[in-house]
Amino acid sequence: MLEMQAANAKLHFGAGQRPSNFSDTPPSRAINRLRDDSAACGSLCRNASTDRRRRLTTSTIPFPVLRWVGLVWTLVWLPCYIRFWGWANLLHLCDVAVILGVAGLWWGSSLLVSSQAVSSLAAGIFWATDIGWRLATGRFLVGGTDYMWDTRVPIWVRLLSSFHLALPLALLWAMRRIGYDRRALALQASIAATLFIASRFLPAGYNMNYVYQDPLFHRSWGPAPVHVAVLFFGTVALIYWPTHLFLSWMFPAAGAAK
Repeated sequence: MLEMQAANAKLHFGAGQRPSNFSDTPPSRAINRLRDDSAACGSLCRNASTDRRRRLTTSTIPFPVLRWVGLVWTLVWLPCYIRFWGWANLLHLCDVAVILGVAGLWWGSSLLVSSQAVSSLAAGIFWATDIGWRLATGRFLVGGTDYMWDTRVPIWVRLLSSFHLALPLALLWAMRRIGYDRRALALQASIAATLFIASRFLPAGYNMNYVYQDPLFHRSWGPAPVHVAVLFFGTVALIYWPTHLFLSWMFPAAGAAK
């Protein structure tokens, strides 16, 4: 009798020591489940890392195709212009706009893109209008496009000046993605002032950037400082400022664009 009670006590004691939430799952099945959970976690981590790198790449290079198009264009256009028109021609506002505009597209700089849009938008309109006026009437309306009829230069080189139309369109498209930088007016005004002063050191025959005679009345407005000042303030007030207002209205501020 005492032995039977002791045995029953052992059974009850053993049952009381077994945890109530003890799992009946075999050890191998539990190990496999842990492996599956680990693999799923690793896959999620890799996907998150890939997405993060993709977002960083997209934000760093906003124009992955256009930047290369601009670079190839510059590598063709720049040597041809230097070969046929010389280094001095690179002081021209339109030519500087190509170089800085392509640089802005390459680096995704909203400031460079916006500043050259301020410069090239009106220039492209004047260029196209003067070309069209010459074709329709045989005369120039504003001037500055007479080189397009210079038969001493190959026609394909002259057609490279079509950047006056292509560049503004590319910059407008770019600003739809990165916005318009409101500092563009101040930067472009500084660039123009620098180029006007530098152009005055070239011979008068170049009349680079109209620093000797204005394009409308074909006259000088006094001594060099006076003429350059009139040209600068006229350019800013009549061309850059209205273009700045238009672009500010047309596009969101840089940083707010998506």
